[in-house]
Amino acid sequence: MLLRSLGYIAVATRDDAGWAEFAPGLLGMEVADRDSRGFALRTDARAGRVFVERGEADRVAAMGWEVADVAALGIVAARLSNAGYPVRAGTALEAEQRRVAALLIAQDPVGNRVEFFHGAAEGAAPFLPGRAISGFRTGSLGLGHVVLTARSLDTLLPFYTDLLGFRLSDYALRPFKAYFFHLNSRHHSFAAIETGVDGFHHLMVELESLDDVGQGYDLAQLEERRVAVTLGRHSNDHMTSFYARTPSGFMIEYGWGGRSIDPATWEPFECVDGPSLWGHERSWLDAETRAEALRLRLGAAARGMRAPDFVRD
Repeated sequence: MLLRSLGYIAVATRDDAGWAEFAPGLLGMEVADRDSRGFALRTDARAGRVFVERGEADRVAAMGWEVADVAALGIVAARLSNAGYPVRAGTALEAEQRRVAALLIAQDPVGNRVEFFHGAAEGAAPFLPGRAISGFRTGSLGLGHVVLTARSLDTLLPFYTDLLGFRLSDYALRPFKAYFFHLNSRHHSFAAIETGVDGFHHLMVELESLDDVGQGYDLAQLEERRVAVTLGRHSNDHMTSFYARTPSGFMIEYGWGGRSIDPATWEPFECVDGPSLWGHERSWLDAETRAEALRLRLGAAARGMRAPDFVRD
């Protein structure tokens, strides 16, 4: 595939102090290279996986997608330009801020900033978790996955599928429309749900141990309204996770046990059992949609739906 993985995200925030507590204290990320502009958050050997920047509003400022080399960047630039999307090369300063050799900058059809890069730098020292965790599952799979919200999936998705080459893993039509796409053996690196609003829904990071997630859930419950989605297990990627509200308002899914797929042989399907086998009570849904989600979970339970107890080699 042209794109390899999700390399990083960038967050603009008015509450960098809140991020400096939340990311290491709850998630176990490492704060690095802190200065007057912000700081990087590390989850592995790389110099940065989340870039926190001081800003006048809280938002996800960019999603960074990794490619192999300069030639691949050229292919991305040509595809987007030929399709009418303006593309520019990142400046030397912008590349330095992202800790990469080179990058391109564009926008998707609804205005989300997308960056494409190669040559990610490693940190000067080994990754040092902010709390006692086993570590994050990254490597060739990338940082994790991102999920966008959309007024219209028909407007948003062709940019990612037709131009960038994301491949469909599966989709659901109830209790809301959601489509999931892969780049590598991670079940999905990108997804979008049709909510009537264009925006950023969540970033998922995957831990190496289920106990990392459970202990994080205990910590999250000590803070009022920190938990946005309760502990549960997804029906499509089999991830056991909860969702925490970040200081910037969007969510981070904190999970373990995500399904691995073979992109060469994978066949997309409709997920008819709802998004979760159990748990994952979503506080952000309206009452009617929450009730439908519960009916789907209970229906899956009544039919004895089960995912593998352990889904990784």
